[in-house]
Amino acid sequence: MSQPPVWLIAGPTGGGKSALALKLALAVGGEVVNADSIQLYADLRILTARPSAEDEARSPHHLFGVADAAQAWSVGRWLAAARDVLGDIAGRGRTAVVVGGTGLYFRGLTRGLAEIPPVPSAIRQETAAMFGALGEAAFRERLASVDAAAAARIGTGDRQRLTRAWEVFAATGRALSDWQGDGAGALDGAAWRGAILEPPRAELYRRCDARLAAMIETGALDEVAHLMARGLDAGLPAMKALGVAPLAALLRGEMSRDQALARAQQETRHYVKRQITWFRHQTPDWPRIEGRDGDEQLGQILARSPP
Repeated sequence: MSQPPVWLIAGPTGGGKSALALKLALAVGGEVVNADSIQLYADLRILTARPSAEDEARSPHHLFGVADAAQAWSVGRWLAAARDVLGDIAGRGRTAVVVGGTGLYFRGLTRGLAEIPPVPSAIRQETAAMFGALGEAAFRERLASVDAAAAARIGTGDRQRLTRAWEVFAATGRALSDWQGDGAGALDGAAWRGAILEPPRAELYRRCDARLAAMIETGALDEVAHLMARGLDAGLPAMKALGVAPLAALLRGEMSRDQALARAQQETRHYVKRQITWFRHQTPDWPRIEGRDGDEQLGQILARSPP
């Protein structure tokens, strides 16, 4: 008996991936698997636009809200969890629909991740001191001289990932991006087909702006207030989720409601731009789904049946 196919639906935030994944899962008798690094965390259902409880009840959903905000999941940890979930789904003869916007998750699934040697504490300390002395812009330039791919894909303000990339190079003499390109993907030997959901840029921005405004009205402020009350490390992934910083500033009285919304919208548009660029460079051969209507999108993706 052949292994059931696996669908991969990737793309920028706000594009309608979750809705399309659910439509596809219902059409093919499948189950949805999360590939979004922030939708892993249970604390931010509204602010991360996780599927609703009603949608999750319509078809099995996996790896959504499974981590606490105090945890810091790596790509490797997600990949190990995804392997188990995909194996279970396939073992039951079901089809998996993997959906999300975290490019490195899809890269790990399809190309694999290598086991990176541990970094000595002395190198971590030296790297932290270098970052403090140089500042982010100059540190990024130095990183680009040894790992241009990492310097390009890591977002502004992400000190943890910038320093991690330098630490790996300093410890191993090899770029983190090269390490991440090694190894076997979790889908090796499986029949899979990837597609990028990419509506027009102006429409994406409009959707994201409207969605953030709606989030503030429907509980996102309460989510951020609960995070703040826990006193968590600001470097944790959940604390760096889009919208957390400006909404926290609003709650502290440092910004007005309009200012916080505008800042969150701006940050999201910048993130969308980075996602689009990443997927265009890393998945140039994946078909693009551009239909605006959900049924039209479903028709386009079903026309590209997995092998």
